[in-house]
Amino acid sequence: MRRVLMDPLLGEPWTLSPSVALRPERFGALAYHFGNRKLTFLKRPELVAVVRALGDQPDIRSALDAAGVPASQHAAYAAALRGLAASDMIRPRRESA
Repeated sequence: MRRVLMDPLLGEPWTLSPSVALRPERFGALAYHFGNRKLTFLKRPELVAVVRALGDQPDIRSALDAAGVPASQHAAYAAALRGLAASDMIRPRRESA
């Protein structure tokens, strides 16, 4: 039996950066950051659904589940989300006390 390692990122709350606009496209969406002027192509509609769900879900794993991403693909999506985080398209969500 193959053991699947859990990525700690999946248990963290994240959200779309307030400086980012998503424009729907046939292939997925364009994400434009008005602060750093970066343009990113989200080439999978499922990834767009995950990014949109981040702010409404308690953590990334829940956003993946809400978007219908199979658990076997969570690691690949976590890698894609890390790339979006590196360009400030998404950011950690700070819960208000």
